[in-house]
Amino acid sequence: MLITGKTSELDDLALRFAHLCSQAGREIMAVYGRGAVARTKADLSPVTEADERAEEILLAGLAELLPGVTVVAEEAVAAHGLPTVGAEFVLVDPLDGTKEFLTGSGEFTVNIGLVQDGRPTAGCVYAPALGSVFTGGQRAHTASLAPGDLLDPAVLQEIRTRSYPSAGLVAVTSRSHLDPTTQAFLDRLRPTSTTDAGSSLKLCLVAQGLADVYPRFAPTMEWDIAAGDAVLRAAGGTVVDEQGVTFGYGKTRDGLRNTAFVAWGQQPLEL
Repeated sequence: MLITGKTSELDDLALRFAHLCSQAGREIMAVYGRGAVARTKADLSPVTEADERAEEILLAGLAELLPGVTVVAEEAVAAHGLPTVGAEFVLVDPLDGTKEFLTGSGEFTVNIGLVQDGRPTAGCVYAPALGSVFTGGQRAHTASLAPGDLLDPAVLQEIRTRSYPSAGLVAVTSRSHLDPTTQAFLDRLRPTSTTDAGSSLKLCLVAQGLADVYPRFAPTMEWDIAAGDAVLRAAGGTVVDEQGVTFGYGKTRDGLRNTAFVAWGQQPLEL
C-alpha cells in the first residue's frame, strides 16, 4: 500500500495511529499498575513484558491498516534483525522511555511514525500514564486520551511551535541521557531555562511551543524519534544533524542508528 501524502490522508492516518497507540497503552498500563520486571537485551537496554505486549498489538494493527508496508519495530529487530526497508516504511517504538516506565515517572510513550523518502510524514506519540496524545500529519494536534479509548477528532487541539522569545530560548533535555557533548551545546546556547523530560515528550514540548530547542548527542535509534519528529515538523519545527542538514531516515547501513541531532521550534540558530 502506498500512502499518497495528501493532506487529509496523512492526518487521518495519524488519527488511526493514535487508536493503535491507545490500544497498546491499555496493555502497557496493565503491566505498569502491577509493576514490571526488566530484562536486559543484547544491546544492554532494558525490555519488559509491557514492551512486548504493546508491540504485538501495534504490529497486528499496522498489518491491517497498511498491508504490504514494511514495519520496523524495536523488539522485532532485537529478536530477528533489521528487515529490508524501501522508500516507505513504518517505525515503531512500543514503549519509548522504558527507564521512565520502570521508575514510575509516567513519562513514557508509544510511538508510530510513517517514513516516506527519508522523512517522517505522519506520526503519533501517546503517553498513556499522562493521558496525552500528539499527532502529526499535515498539521499537528494534541488531545487527552485515556488508554484504550478511541480518539474523537472533535477534541483535537492544533499545536504550533512558537517564535523564539527575545529574552532567550527554553531548552529541554533528556532526563536519562544528558551527556557532556549535549551540555557543551547548552553552554554555547545559554538558554534562559532548561528542563528535562522523558521519551519523545521532549519533541512534543517543542512542538507545543513550551520549549524552543532539544539537543540530543547521546545515541538514539530512528524508532525513538520518528513519530515525535513527524509531530514537530507538522507543528512548524525541524530536526537537523550536527551540520545543520535536515534529519533523514532509512540509515540501514548504520542499523537505523541516529547521529547527533538538534530539534528546533523554528529555523536552526548558528552557535
